Amino acid sequence: MGYDATDHAVDRWRDRLIGLSHSLHAEPETAFAEHRSVVKLADLLRAADFDVRDNACDLPTALTATYGRGDLTIGICAEYDALPGIGHACGHNVICAAAAGAAIGLRAIADAHRFRIKLLGTPAEESGGGKQLMLERGAFDDVTVAMMAHPAPSADAAGPGDSTQAASRFEVTYRGRPSHAAAAPWLGVNAADAAVVAQVAIGLLRQQTPPAYRVAGFVRSGGEKTNIIPERCVLEYEVRAPTSEQLRPFRRRVEECFEAGALAAGANVSFRSMEPEYLDLRNDPWLIAAYAAHLPDFGRVAVATGAHSASTDMGNISHVVPSIHPMIGLRGVTATPHTHEFTAHTATPAADEALIHAAKLLARTGYDLATNASARADFITRHTTRTA
Repeated sequence: MGYDATDHAVDRWRDRLIGLSHSLHAEPETAFAEHRSVVKLADLLRAADFDVRDNACDLPTALTATYGRGDLTIGICAEYDALPGIGHACGHNVICAAAAGAAIGLRAIADAHRFRIKLLGTPAEESGGGKQLMLERGAFDDVTVAMMAHPAPSADAAGPGDSTQAASRFEVTYRGRPSHAAAAPWLGVNAADAAVVAQVAIGLLRQQTPPAYRVAGFVRSGGEKTNIIPERCVLEYEVRAPTSEQLRPFRRRVEECFEAGALAAGANVSFRSMEPEYLDLRNDPWLIAAYAAHLPDFGRVAVATGAHSASTDMGNISHVVPSIHPMIGLRGVTATPHTHEFTAHTATPAADEALIHAAKLLARTGYDLATNASARADFITRHTTRTA
């Protein structure tokens, strides 16, 4: 009983896994509103004989599903939130179905090798930091290792040096004073002008930022009518850097640009973090090597990518729990994520193939861990130390 058992289990559920992916794709739901999506996942896992707990961590669209007993708990993370306006342009429908498939594959060997499976349905990856909220509320306390796989254009990425950026998203609010824009504009304090100055300052700051740093945002509200000096202006911004240690001073530098806008316009400014900070991803070397070793069996070759410009709350988990987040290529697809084109590709034969491959690869990685006595003991010891 080994890889054949995990592969065959995934194959037996192939049609239902692909059906789940396509159903999620057809009814995309955004962060913390994935009500139909989480029910679909729960129904499939219950049919596979998992003990499913809804409303995990007091989050209505989170779940946990467990099977088996033992001193080793293999965590599988499922994402299912979509993007506003463009649906599953990041392929979370594929992630969810692959996670379910990996859990089902591991179920086939869990009793024989005395380990436990815990699938975590994690909402709001695109915005909201669902995994961090679940981490804070104890959902990962009993998890020895955590795994997931993310779809990507064409190529696979599964190296110990592959990472994602740390990210911080925040809201900026300027408050000024209204006045008639024609009769007495000099009596007003224009909050929108403060935003203009800040955006110019940020544009100039980009000259001095290292290549891997990113800053982006938009004006959410900046006035009501042309004949009223805007008294309030609200912006949403994000900053990214290779590591959380580099992120925090960079965010402060960007905040100073907003403060400069307030000073220039005579307005007041305040900041509010919109979600937990996303940390940089750290792939566990042993786990990612085990995963990558199976890629040739599926005609896949890992390409070293280093740091991705994207960010994920799986990075937060990887700072606490030994984790992997490889990229599974949609073969033949060149469109980039977060576009309408990529959305179309995440419910095609290329995506279906990727989710089945990812499910088998993750299940095989779990099997390798469960049956390698020294690695298993090491990870269990690390977990015991962490939770002591």
